Formats: sequence, structure tokens, C-alpha cells
Amino acid sequence: MRDFGNVWTRNAIAIYWKTFGKAVKRPGHDKMLSKTPSSIRLSKSCLTDAEKQAVMAVLDREFLGMGEEVKLFEEELSTFFGRPVACVVNGTAALHLALQACGIGRGDEVLVQSLTYVASFQAISATGATPVPCDIDPETLTLDWRDAEKRITSRTKAVMPVHYSGGVGKLDEIYDFARTYGLRVIEDAAHAFGTKYNGQLVGSFGDITCFSFDGIKNITSGEGGCIVSNDEEIMRQVQDARLLGVEKDTEKRFQGQRSWDFNVTAQGWRYHMSDIMAAIGRVQLQRFPELAVKRQNLARYYDKKLSQLSIVTPLAHNYEEVVPHIYPIRLADGTSKTSLRQDLLDFGIQTGLHYLPNHCLSFFSPSPNYELPVTARVYPTLMTLPLHPDLSTEQIDLICDRLSSY
Repeated sequence: MRDFGNVWTRNAIAIYWKTFGKAVKRPGHDKMLSKTPSSIRLSKSCLTDAEKQAVMAVLDREFLGMGEEVKLFEEELSTFFGRPVACVVNGTAALHLALQACGIGRGDEVLVQSLTYVASFQAISATGATPVPCDIDPETLTLDWRDAEKRITSRTKAVMPVHYSGGVGKLDEIYDFARTYGLRVIEDAAHAFGTKYNGQLVGSFGDITCFSFDGIKNITSGEGGCIVSNDEEIMRQVQDARLLGVEKDTEKRFQGQRSWDFNVTAQGWRYHMSDIMAAIGRVQLQRFPELAVKRQNLARYYDKKLSQLSIVTPLAHNYEEVVPHIYPIRLADGTSKTSLRQDLLDFGIQTGLHYLPNHCLSFFSPSPNYELPVTARVYPTLMTLPLHPDLSTEQIDLICDRLSSY
């Protein structure tokens, strides 16, 4: 299987040398020639020897399944959030199990913003339920509960606010809305590990919150995710369902044992976390204060630099509370996203597109004429710039210089 990440990097380097290997004069060329690295990555895992040593320790014990490391990771996360935590194989599995534990299934509907990664929608459809695409708040790019309210039917059972880029939008209003209609709230907080809302850590309050620990999230366990809730019945069902529905198998695994004589009373999945993943996650959790400050400081630096440019507008966040996962910008009217991305790529700068609205995907489109006017207006202007803890302010200078020269 080809390593497409490495292929991409080689292509970016080739483009870079093709550009600078010739006597091509472009705005800012001399400055960029002397300072630009071969590639500025959009995102990456940020690891140290500590994570590698933790993995080696698990390998040396020669037990790679769900055991002591997962138990300790869950305990440490529970201390972090002040609530019970169940770790799973990824963030999509977390959403799927949370929905299933709420009794959501075939014939039910879940309200969710269309501007999110397809994982949110796939988790809903995996239960047999129907994701109902909703519009976004134009300022926060999170769920517009007023639009969601228009889409409620007798089949609506839950609402899934997505904490886009680390911000949570008007979460109090979403919870008020959910209480009014008797809906469960399952927060997709894949982007928001460590973010606070009104001084409270996301995941430390509310109904059910799901996080992702994939390779580029605010903390990583390689893959992985977790469900956080004070609802004891929800957490019991999640613990069983992640282990193929084998009742109380979590207790056995955490004692280094297996269940041989057991019962299964509900649909389960092979969604448990491994000790290798948990070992990485435990180190990342210890490093999180440092990682969070780096992300926040880099986003502030971007804000300061980009405030001088008319071509882009950053997403407004209070980085005293928000720990950003990505750094979205909105392009000014008339700016060609394709042309700008290629211009940046010519200088070895990766960018991202977040995300093609799900109601535009064939599998999730309710109808050909389904209208979400704010999403339709905002999506074409959205682009994301590099953001990860290993990014430097010098690299941000180069990115912003290139934007300025475009």
C-alpha cells in the first residue's frame, strides 16, 4: 500500500524546488527563498520520546489488548473531567455508542449541522437513525438551534452540536432548546478537547460528550476516543457495547482476565481501546497543558498577523477558553480558493478544506433542493491554515507573508 502522506510531501518538495530552482521573480520571492522550509504541514502528530517509551513498555509486557493502560487512562481522564469516562477505538465509535445507548435507532431522527466531517453523520446512520442536516450560526459555524427547531418532527430524538474548530457556539441555548423538546444532547467535541465554556471544561457538564484522540487532535492516542457522562445507565451500556455486548467484560479486562461464561442482551461492536493506544494517550494527557498553550498562542499570533490583511477573516474565538484544533479562515468575496491554495502550495504550504456540507453528499442528501442558506454562503469561503504544536511563529510569518503577497 502506498504511503500517500509521503507521496504528498515529495510532491510538495518537488513543486517547491521547481518554483525556486528557476529565476522566477514573484512578490516576496527573495524573502521566501531564504526562509521557506520544504513543506509546512497542515497538521501532524506531535510526539516525544516519552510516548515512544510508553509504547515500548506495553510491547515489552506482550499484552496489547484492553487492560491496565486503558484502565489508568480512563481514571486519569475521569479526574480531568470530574466525570465517568469510557475509552473506545475512535471518535466515530464514541458517537455511535452514545447514540445507541440513548436508544436511538431505525425510524428516529437526530438534528446535526451539515458543516461537519462525515463521521458525525455516519455515526447517526450506523444506528439506523436519520441525520437531519441543519444550518449553522454564521459567526461561530456551529449549530443554529433556531434552524434545527424548524426541522423537528415526532421522530426527533436527539440533537448533536458539533464544536467546530474548538469553539462551542451558543451551547446554553442549545441545551435550553433540547430541554424544551425533550431531546438528548450528544456533543461532538472531537475538536474541543480542553476547551472551556463559561469557565467550565467541555465534557465536565451536560448530557453526553464525545471526544476523538486521532493522530492530529488536541491530544492523540494514535486513534481513539471517549464518551463522558454522568448517566450511569448510558455508561454501563457503552462499556458493554464496546466489547461486542459482552456484559461486564470491562471489569474482567481491567483485572487482566477474560469473560468465558457470559451473556449478551444487546447489539455490540468491537470498539474497545488497546493498551498501546492508551499508553500514548496517557503521556499526551500529561503533556496537554503545554500542548494547549502552544495551540492557543499560535492561534493568537495568526489573529494578530491576519488582522492586517483584507483578503481573509479569522474565525473569532476567545483563546483564553478555546483550545483550537484547526485554524479556519474565511476568504474575502472574489478570492479564488483554488488559486490561493495552489499559490500557497507552490511555496510548500499545505491548507485544508473543512468541510463539504453533508447535505451535498449523495448518501445524506434529504432532497436535491434541500436548502441551508448560511452553510451555502459560508462553505465556499472557508479554508484552514496550518496549526499544530510543532508549528513555529516564523512559519506563520511566512504563511501570512504569502497571503499578503497573493
